[in-house]
Amino acid sequence: MIHAEQIKTFAQSLEAEIIAIRRHIHQNPELSFQEHQTAAYVAHTLKSFGINVIETIAKTGVVAIIEGINPESKTIALRADLDALPIEELNDISYRSQNNGIMHACGHDVHTACLLGAAKILNDTKSQWTGTIKLIFQPGEEKLPGGASILIQEKVLESPKVDAILGQHVMPFLPVGTVGFRSGLYMASSDELYIEIKGKGGHGAMPHLCLDPVPVAAQIITALQQIVARKNNPLVPCVLTIGKVIANGATNVIPDNVLLEGTFRTFDEKWRVQAHKEIEQTCQQIAQTFGLEAKVNIIKGYPFLNNNPALTSKAKQAAIAYLGSDKVVDLDAWMASEDFAYYSQQVPATFYRLGTANHEKGIVHGVHNPHFNVDEAALKIGAGLMAWIAIQELQA
Repeated sequence: MIHAEQIKTFAQSLEAEIIAIRRHIHQNPELSFQEHQTAAYVAHTLKSFGINVIETIAKTGVVAIIEGINPESKTIALRADLDALPIEELNDISYRSQNNGIMHACGHDVHTACLLGAAKILNDTKSQWTGTIKLIFQPGEEKLPGGASILIQEKVLESPKVDAILGQHVMPFLPVGTVGFRSGLYMASSDELYIEIKGKGGHGAMPHLCLDPVPVAAQIITALQQIVARKNNPLVPCVLTIGKVIANGATNVIPDNVLLEGTFRTFDEKWRVQAHKEIEQTCQQIAQTFGLEAKVNIIKGYPFLNNNPALTSKAKQAAIAYLGSDKVVDLDAWMASEDFAYYSQQVPATFYRLGTANHEKGIVHGVHNPHFNVDEAALKIGAGLMAWIAIQELQA
């Protein structure tokens, strides 16, 4: 039977290689559903490890299988995401992005490198554990409809049927060396709001001859907050944010229309459906009151992410055995969203966090920031821990 110290030794021996993999991916980022070179690099690396059961999925995804003893007994999937963000990197580092306007600012390069490291460990130890590991390198986490939804449609959770799935994500608010878990509801659903208030523009000195959409948009923005404040159960986390307002007039010009864009997030599917109706009705009724028209487009995004309690408890205990209880923390619910949530709606899943911050080194910036970076000491932890949790779950 394999022990935690053996996995740690493997991970330590692979540290330089995992860091090199991460830096290569970081230097060559690709946007969602365009990860052709990244996918080819992942497949090549897996083959160099002696992992040959590899297939392409959803055009830029990669799936591979590692079989241990008695492979039919149980299958655990491990998932990493491949895509980068449309952000210009501002870090002054030797492995800075070489693709202008594209950056791994959410740690997907870390996720992929860690899963490749875990794959190497698992393949080299497959005579010491029972079951099957399915490796999922997924495209398009950052862009709707989300690569996970496409992979599920293409039956990534079948052949062999996946009994549980694990996902790991960097956490810049946790110090390197620590990891975090949360059982049950963890991350929110996420929907995009696009609202157009259509009026009649004209001279700013003659508003009586216009149908001014600007004050109507202001009333709509305020009224939308009342949906959350007064119609949502206060025990259900909920956020409605309007983050973009375009009123393309001037100091003396009333525009024809105003465009609003925002996000709606919650943890309750019934309220989610109801809120969509409330949002549309509120916009239209306020616009109509002043003789204007409101067009509302709500694009339904990722569902809420639910960490299976039993699986998460076992994963947390495995992490304690691997790192020590002082290095494993409990997480609060988070209003950010993740397309890993699609997997959690299909099979038992757990999505945990890998600490990457180091204040002494100035590694403190959050994700989706042009200065985001990680303490690369986290890489051997991420690779080893993912392999260890998978093995422990297979033996359960």
